[in-house]
Amino acid sequence: MARGDRRVQGLARVAVVVRAGAAPTWWFGVLAAGLGLLLPGITGRRIGVMAGAALFIVAALVVSYTRRKRYTTLARAAARAGKHDVLQDRAVTVRNWRRAHRWWLVLAFALALAGGFAVPAAGGMLLAGAGTGLRLKAAWLGRRERADDALLWIRVDWLDRRGGAPAGKPVKGYRSTGIAAGDATPGGARRRSDVYA
Repeated sequence: MARGDRRVQGLARVAVVVRAGAAPTWWFGVLAAGLGLLLPGITGRRIGVMAGAALFIVAALVVSYTRRKRYTTLARAAARAGKHDVLQDRAVTVRNWRRAHRWWLVLAFALALAGGFAVPAAGGMLLAGAGTGLRLKAAWLGRRERADDALLWIRVDWLDRRGGAPAGKPVKGYRSTGIAAGDATPGGARRRSDVYA
């Protein structure tokens, strides 16, 4: 391990970073789709819903499978977390991601809603599909963590400026801990015994 890596480092759970955007993206998508159904649109509601269903599936699959090879490569080479590494709470990771992305989420919602004037519900279903894809990717990471009996962590300073991209180009490697470390389960969900949000 490089000498620079021995200083105190804040670590965030990889699965929590991935999962952080799933719920808001899903709910914004559902809301946009629901409001879009109130609009007749250019294509009509039936075609809009059919197109939206196809977009939902495509978005879920694309988001879920994007960069899996990169995640796998980083996970295989994960180094054991050291005594100087500080594990960041799940709530802090989620809050940082959502605060940094709030305007992007609002913009995506506005675009999905505006799309309802042309193709009712389709934009919202696309957005909801992206949220579903994030949840599926986090679940895939959770299965890998259980299989390897190790949780995956990333240095906070290697995340992008919005607290995302846990498999981005600046990421040089992951850290690993035992399965019971931190306050999130494999896959990034909150531990049932935890009192935090």
